[in-house]
Amino acid sequence: MIGILVQLALSWLFVWIYEKGDLRFLGLRPLAERLKVAAIFFLLTALCCASGFFLRMYFGHETWGLNPKIDGMLLLRGIWWNLKSVFFEELIFRGALFYILIRWLGPMKAIIISSVAFGIYHWFSQEVFGNPAQMAVAFLNTGLMGFVFAFAYVRTGSILTPAAIHFGWNFTQGFIFSSGSIGSGVFVLNDQPSVSVSVLVYILVFYLPLVGAIVVNSLLLQRWKVDWQGTGRRMAAA
Repeated sequence: MIGILVQLALSWLFVWIYEKGDLRFLGLRPLAERLKVAAIFFLLTALCCASGFFLRMYFGHETWGLNPKIDGMLLLRGIWWNLKSVFFEELIFRGALFYILIRWLGPMKAIIISSVAFGIYHWFSQEVFGNPAQMAVAFLNTGLMGFVFAFAYVRTGSILTPAAIHFGWNFTQGFIFSSGSIGSGVFVLNDQPSVSVSVLVYILVFYLPLVGAIVVNSLLLQRWKVDWQGTGRRMAAA
């Protein structure tokens, strides 16, 4: 939490130095429309992510059950841990520096730079640096999602939107289906039999959810736009 507060302080400092602005550029004020938009993107992304586990159950015959140790405190810890990690990354890659890049270079160049940086960052956070094959996969997967996160901020003018998409994916994968670094969450894997599947099925299981999240979110984001060229930052239907 202290780290996020430091990030917010630095974000304010950068934007104040750049254009005597304040933290309003983050779009953090919980307006009803912003919260509704964030909820929609969270649910859609969570469903896309969950579809991968449903496919694993169907093709891989995995069985999942409710974690017998699940309770309110464990749920709150899972939500809080994922929220902190999501906002920590969002403030780095879709925060003040990203905003300044948008103003300097325009939205598209800023999005590309942000997504490339996000992909490179995950070489280290996923500890795959030095393994070319794993580096390529990590860069592709996280870079594409980083593109969606950056695009979400550009289209809606609020960091809440990419945070909702990011949280929807991380929380579902890491806590709902216990595939993260914090241990067992809501559902735990009971049985994972050894099953042989075709390459096509393997690709379908592991990449359809990711592609679905990218495509669905990108198409929906086409509805919003922010005027970055003028003095105002009006959000309107595209």
